[in-house]
Amino acid sequence: HHQQQQHHQQQQHQQHQQQQQWLRRNLLPGGNDSSVVDEVEKTVQSEAVDSSSQDWKARLKIPPPDTRYKTEDVTATKGNEFEDYFLKRELLMGIYEKGFERPSPIQEESIPIALTGSDILARAKNGTGKTAAFCIPALEKIDQDNNVIQVVILVPTRELALQTSQVCKELGKHLQIQVMVTTGGTSLKDDIMRLYQPVHLLVGTPGRILDLAKKGVCILKDCSMLIMDEADKLLSPEFQPSVEQLIRFLSANRQILMFSATFPVTVKDFDFRNGACRNLVCTDIQAVNVVINFDFPKNSETYLHRVGRSGRFGHLGLAVNLITYEDRFNLYRIEQELGTEIKQIPPHIDQAIYCR
Repeated sequence: HHQQQQHHQQQQHQQHQQQQQWLRRNLLPGGNDSSVVDEVEKTVQSEAVDSSSQDWKARLKIPPPDTRYKTEDVTATKGNEFEDYFLKRELLMGIYEKGFERPSPIQEESIPIALTGSDILARAKNGTGKTAAFCIPALEKIDQDNNVIQVVILVPTRELALQTSQVCKELGKHLQIQVMVTTGGTSLKDDIMRLYQPVHLLVGTPGRILDLAKKGVCILKDCSMLIMDEADKLLSPEFQPSVEQLIRFLSANRQILMFSATFPVTVKDFDFRNGACRNLVCTDIQAVNVVINFDFPKNSETYLHRVGRSGRFGHLGLAVNLITYEDRFNLYRIEQELGTEIKQIPPHIDQAIYCR
């Protein structure tokens, strides 16, 4: 019995010594040699991480750099990199493969704020990277394992819906994110069938999405992010009632992001159904070098959205307006409102403005 007790005391003593050693090694400053070993291991690990991160970048299929002249709208940045936002690697791969090198000013302002969950009201000129400014945070926040609609992007036209969904698909091509487009004028039955499959991100026009939500096939209760592109149009009398009803279907703690080139004080001034745009030679190419206004717009917002198709992402573009005698008042008014001068066509136009 006495021996047993002695043996037990020895065991306790050994345990105590081991604990002391452990404390000295791990907690007390100066510690043991092992802390040096730890440091070495850490540096080796971080070097391994660095080299692996270099590997994935080296494997990307990046388009050739764009060497055209760019204006300050896209070059006056703070010098951030896309990696500064701690985005998923698969998303970064899509961003670089799309040819984006660094965030533009509107992206630098929007992406970090959108990722924190705050609402955003942003105004930026046409062609400065607005679409990616909301697509990148939307794709980052989507949980691809949760098969519910998590983001809705509202746009005023079918063309813009197709264009925006294309950008989302290209940026998110390495992510398993399901994007769906729905707009009026297409088969409702096809859309209903599509909604039985997983959809994470829905792009469309307010009327059609509201229709599907009211029918109970488009479930938006888990949708925590609503994005409005060309928000000034979506707040016009034509769309506003649908947009307001649609917001009621979303989750209570939703985040709303609004982007536009113009936020007029009154939205009632522009109506696109009164023949303000009789002739529009249409193209689905997003970036054009030259815009010709065959029929001069009646107000500055329409003018701005139209000429904004050229000179995308800080490149130079040319807008030619064909002016009749009746258009002279509109021309003068638009010049005043936009604080710009629409010059007469000079005898010689520098080709660098509109040629690649």
